[in-house]
Amino acid sequence: MPDDAVSTLRPAMFRGGDMILRFGLRAFVCGALVSFGTMSLARAEGTYEIPAGAHFNQDKLAKVTEFFKNEVATGKIAGATVLIKQHGKPVYHEAFGVQDVVSKAPITDKTIFRLFSMSKAITAVAAMKMLEDGKIKLDDPVSKYIPSFANVKVGVEKKAEDGTKSLELVPPNRPMTVKDLMTHTSGVTYGFYGDSLVRKAYRDANIYAGDFDLAEFAERIAKLPLHNQPGALWQYGHSTDILARVMEVAAGKPLLDIERETLLGPLGMVDTGFLVTDPEKQKLLAQPVLNDSDFRVGRINDPTVVKKIQFASGGMVTTMADYERFAQMLLNGGSLDGKTILKPETFKQMVSDQVGPNSGVGRDYFYFPGDGFGFGLGLAVRTDPGNAKPPPPGDLGELKWDGASGCYFVIDPKQDMFFVLLEQTPTERQRIQRTLKQLVYESMEN
Repeated sequence: MPDDAVSTLRPAMFRGGDMILRFGLRAFVCGALVSFGTMSLARAEGTYEIPAGAHFNQDKLAKVTEFFKNEVATGKIAGATVLIKQHGKPVYHEAFGVQDVVSKAPITDKTIFRLFSMSKAITAVAAMKMLEDGKIKLDDPVSKYIPSFANVKVGVEKKAEDGTKSLELVPPNRPMTVKDLMTHTSGVTYGFYGDSLVRKAYRDANIYAGDFDLAEFAERIAKLPLHNQPGALWQYGHSTDILARVMEVAAGKPLLDIERETLLGPLGMVDTGFLVTDPEKQKLLAQPVLNDSDFRVGRINDPTVVKKIQFASGGMVTTMADYERFAQMLLNGGSLDGKTILKPETFKQMVSDQVGPNSGVGRDYFYFPGDGFGFGLGLAVRTDPGNAKPPPPGDLGELKWDGASGCYFVIDPKQDMFFVLLEQTPTERQRIQRTLKQLVYESMEN
């Protein structure tokens, strides 16, 4: 969903929200496969052994440029743009290649990228604002807003003596809550990865057929079994879309209106949304190289085609000019340019691990935050070194997420730094994300 820690004991898959790649989406970041040099765990606090107050060496940052120029020159990607900011100032800001190989227009800060699962971070912040304002509560049952979820069942796989599997539907142990949706522990999943019978039921249900809105989509999901009991397992899927429908019901307005009022408008994110209908803006859309256009998320994600659905889990588009402001707001703890998006206490709640050892939440092969990371109310947060030796780069408290298109961001409060990568490359994204992170941290020194 990029970059990090994969357990040496098992391949901890990288999440991607919609970012899920090919058959099993191997570790979001396979960090254990990348050598970062000798490092003392004791001195590193389990991170990359860079004390607070580090600065960037511009000569070392040149390796980022070399890497991306080679990616473009060898035809692996059409282009990309990278921004690193520290202490509120850009220390690296470069664009490589073209928006698409047909028009050959250069990438700029106004080039429009499909975010895929990085849409989830935007939805999560808007949801936190509604929590802060008392419009929804974490312990609210989802059925309070979407009554059909009162009847949802959990799918339990049974195996017969001959090895055949069947799905038994059982009642949930407790109602699914808003918190379950925000932490991806609701049991709602995706149908385009994995081979469980519940995921197969998602695929067979043809849930993306026709022109539908979030209200209709929530009803479709409510008819399907949950992959697990609410609160029992971190399970990536359409939880964020169900959350978005809860938000719409609670606010009495469409998701995009909510996001514009609470977040996009105040931050000046003028080019972030779900559709690109202006012909002039359509010319700014970034496209992958022609042989890398299958994002493998079970549906077509074309922002130029007008449709009702606003997929909160992966349907948004943005520009570097916009996402830079969003990332800086996160690094600032919820505010930007004198505007408070989230109060400090709300932001702290959002970035506090909700799925740690005492939470009762299980983790399996598809735990996409990755080894060494917990998960807050919408973002992965680094909580420990992980099992890789040496551990992959980063700092405790790091926030991150990415998407199936290759877009990726990291917020590092310890170093007062963030970086954003925008690109469109489902096939190359994991390798590029982890390499970029390695090069960024190797460029820092005290």
